[in-house]
Parts: sequence; C-alpha cells; structure tokens
Amino acid sequence: MAGRYGGISGGLLALGASFALCGVALAQADSFTVRSGEIDDLKAVYATVRSKDRIEARVRTPGTVVSLKVDEGRHVEPGQVLATVADPKIALKMRALDAQIVGLESRVQTAAAELERVEQLKQRGVSPQARVDQVKTAFDVATNELKSARAERLVAEQQVEEGQVLAPAAGRVLKVPVTEGSVVMAGESIATIAANAYLLRLELPERHARFMKVGDTVRLGERGLGSSGTAQSTGRIFQVYPELQGGRVLADAEVQNLGDYFVGERTAVWISAGKRTAFIIPEGFSFRRFGLDFVRVKGAGGAVVDTVVQLGEGAVVPGGARGVEVLAGLKDGDVIVRPESKS
Repeated sequence: MAGRYGGISGGLLALGASFALCGVALAQADSFTVRSGEIDDLKAVYATVRSKDRIEARVRTPGTVVSLKVDEGRHVEPGQVLATVADPKIALKMRALDAQIVGLESRVQTAAAELERVEQLKQRGVSPQARVDQVKTAFDVATNELKSARAERLVAEQQVEEGQVLAPAAGRVLKVPVTEGSVVMAGESIATIAANAYLLRLELPERHARFMKVGDTVRLGERGLGSSGTAQSTGRIFQVYPELQGGRVLADAEVQNLGDYFVGERTAVWISAGKRTAFIIPEGFSFRRFGLDFVRVKGAGGAVVDTVVQLGEGAVVPGGARGVEVLAGLKDGDVIVRPESKS
C-alpha cells in the first residue's frame, strides 16, 4: 500500500517502509513523494434522523383523562405514569358492589345460623334430612354469590388501576394528541414515543445501490443544512433494505450522539460510492497565496518551484496522518517539500 500512495523521501526513506507509513513520520518529514492510489469516492447526501422504534402509549380502559403528566419533547422511562383515565361508572359500580357484599355477608351469616339450627334438630330427630339439604343448599348459594361479588369488586379495582397509562419503553415523547378532559376509548393513543436509539435513514439514487453494503462508513456533517462540509463524527451502515422505493435505495446507519437531534431532522452525510484514483498529500505541504493554493515541487536538479494546485476534501494518508486530496497540479512521482523547508 505504501508503494501506491506515497513514501517519504530523503533521510526517512532509509528507515524503511513501515516507518514511512507512520503518521508521526509524515508529520515531521520535510519532503513527500506523490503517488496515485484508490480512495473512496465520497458523495454528499442528506439523511433523516429517525427513531429505531415508534411506540404508542395506549389507554387500557375507556373514560375521561383526569390527569395528563407528559408533554411533547419530554424523556420518559419504562413504567412511568403518563396519564390517568377515570370512568365515573366504575366508582358507582364499586359502591353498588360494596352494598351487595354487605347484604350477601348478612345472608351468609343467616344461612349459616339456620343450617346449624337445622342440623341440631335433625340430631334430635325433629327435622327431616330434606330440610337439612334445603338449608345447606341455600347456604352454599349465598356463599358462592358472596365470592362472585367480591371477585367483581376486584375486577373494578383492577379497572381503576388500569386507568393509569404507562410508558411502554424509554424514549422521547413526539406527540400527545389528547388534553385533560378528553374522552378516550380503550386502545386510543395518549402519547407517541420515539423509543430506543436514533438512526440515520439514507435515501440514495438507484445507481448507488450496488456500492452500498452493511459495514460501510458514513461521515456525519455539521448539524444544519448549511453545514460547512466538515465531518463531525462517523458511523456505519447496519442495514440496507432490499427493495427500491421510488427509484431510491434505503439504508440505516448508526451514528453516536444523535440524542439531541429532532426526529425528522435532515443532516449532511458523506458515503462511499465506489473507488477512484487520487493524489493525497499530508497536511502542511500546501500553502495559500493570492487566493490560490500552492505546493513546492522539487525538480530534477534540486530546484524548488512553487506550483499552483487545486485542493479537494480532507483525507487520510496511509499510516493515519491527516492529509488533503489534490485534484490538479501534480503528477505521479513528484517530490514536494514543506513551505518552511530550505531543501
């Protein structure tokens, strides 16, 4: 790879190819031999910030929203109470069940006392077995009705508890379509939550589909559509959708520090659209004068000539040193020196 992209001339060449690829050596070298090589052909596109999951916090019981504890933009945790829905009919039903339970408890007590008395009379030979069976049946019926009423009371209590609308997952609230006093039915949404992490949704022309693959690096530009073109962070593509939509290929990329972005916000990114041949020189070998970019090229006789070049985007020289692409003005094999060098 060192032979394709370039090597350090002068005293550094004597140290070997491995040292020539070292970023520190490039930064300290006074000369550099220009070599052409293949680099990623970066294309600037716009991506949209999306949430991995979009979850609805739904009502479990019908009623009226009596308390709303969430608003758009708020961060919520799993199980957090977002709203409370109450149904006045449930309170009335619970009071009716309480009265019914009191009556059934009295009925059970009366039936139990009657059964005990009849069994004593049967032991004395006064009461027939049919009367005992009749009273015992009445006691069993009253007992079962009391159990049924208490079970209905538990159901009503559970309905009251289910009036609390809970956050199903951690995330940011995107939309709250109700207000306090709204009448809602079971299954209606109280809040839309952008759950889990954010991702970048890329939509690229169909011609780029054959170049995109899982694991490709993407460079996130400065926030805002008017970005300066400087990459702020990098990420990777983790999913490429197999279906084209409207002549475009869709892909999702993971990038760190998207938590403060708006869902749906567009931002500039750079992706690889194949390979191309280019010249890359380390930083510090070019200088600007009269509004033009120059490099100093060493001729065959050792004379140094200032040559106008056209610079492109920033790049990385093999070995990890920061560099810049030269679009025009140099040819393969040129030896350039630092502006401050006296060579």
